[in-house]
Amino acid sequence: MSHSASGVLATEGFHAPGPIDFFLPDFTGKSWNQDGYQVLLTKSSLLLVLGAVVAYLFLAMTSRRGKVVPTKGQYLGEQAYSFVRNGVAQDIIGAKDFKRYVPLLVSLFFFIVVNNLFSIVPLLQFAPFSRVSFAYGLAVLVWIVYNTVGIMDKGLLGYLKHSTIPAGVPGWILPLLIPLEFLSNIIIRPITMSLRLFANMFAGHLLLILFSTGGAYLLLHATGSVVLKPAGVFAFALGVAIGFLEVVVALLQAYVFTLLTAQYISGALASEH
Repeated sequence: MSHSASGVLATEGFHAPGPIDFFLPDFTGKSWNQDGYQVLLTKSSLLLVLGAVVAYLFLAMTSRRGKVVPTKGQYLGEQAYSFVRNGVAQDIIGAKDFKRYVPLLVSLFFFIVVNNLFSIVPLLQFAPFSRVSFAYGLAVLVWIVYNTVGIMDKGLLGYLKHSTIPAGVPGWILPLLIPLEFLSNIIIRPITMSLRLFANMFAGHLLLILFSTGGAYLLLHATGSVVLKPAGVFAFALGVAIGFLEVVVALLQAYVFTLLTAQYISGALASEH
């Protein structure tokens, strides 16, 4: 590598992280490349399964032996459950219908939280939902649920009318409005849900990779300027700060995804659009 504008000289060039770093190798050691090699069970897929197991174990262990004076674990589990049950399901869907959807919303919230927090767990350090295919899959599940709820409540034609014809709109604008409402409520919703979750986890994980590998490169390989070593230390410090920010983003994205699910179910059950 030749001298750059900053005077950096290294025996080995720095390779900036990119989307290819999100395609983890499978258990045979093979990894995705430009030829598109993929297998069914990769390490990222296994993390997704592990996330489901960890979420289940957390809920099971914190609710198994309930006491009048709760332990710390029981208190944490109860507070987290109540947050989703009361703060999301009941407040958004309403007191009449919310109970039947609490298991779904609680499962979604904890499943997403655990998988998102994998991005800062030592040795794992990867958030499965930074792979857009996983986010798409979860959004499609939600799409099936809320559309099925609406069809069962109103019938197919009644639900389509409910989803595409707002109340009180003059008839002359309906030919323009109906296709837009159909796209917005039926087609685009799962795309926006998945992209919001994916983009936040992807960006956060990419920044973590950038500052950790960039800091290591500046400290161990880069030469030519006295400011490079302090810059490496600063890069590592930023990486730690971003790690704390990742915790906030992980919780926030789980909440937003669960909240949107509740809103879509509530909209499917509503008497008026």
